[in-house]
Amino acid sequence: EVQLVESGGGLVNSGGSLRLSCSASGFAFDDYAIGWFRQAPGKEREGIVCSSAVGSSDKSEWYADSVKGRFTISRDNAKKMVYLQMNSLKPEDTAVYTCAAGRKCISIATTKYFENYGIDYRGQGTQVTVSS
Repeated sequence: EVQLVESGGGLVNSGGSLRLSCSASGFAFDDYAIGWFRQAPGKEREGIVCSSAVGSSDKSEWYADSVKGRFTISRDNAKKMVYLQMNSLKPEDTAVYTCAAGRKCISIATTKYFENYGIDYRGQGTQVTVSS
C-alpha cells in the first residue's frame, strides 16, 4: 500500500519556524520527485518546493518565489523521508501542507494549473497556522 504521511504541522507565531516531515512507503522512493504543495481556505493550490528523483537530470531542487530563502527541502532516501524546514514564517503561509510524489518536479510546481496531473501519490496534509 502506497502511503505518504505528513507530520509536524501546528500553530506558530509570525517569524517562527516549523519542520514538516513526510514518511513514504509502498513505492520506489528514489525514482520519484517529492515535494510539497499547500492550500489555504478560499485560495488556489500552490506548489512550493520539490526535490528531484535520484539521478534525475533535472535541477535537484525547486522553490516557489513565495518561499525561496525561507523554506528548505531535504530528503533521506535511506529512510524514505522528506523534510521541509520552514523559517521566518508569515501569516500568509497558513495553509494545509501536503506531501506529493511524481516523476518530475514540474508536476508539483504546476499543480495550481493542472491539479493532480503528474502527481502519482499525495498525503492527507497537515495544518500549519501562523499567527500574527
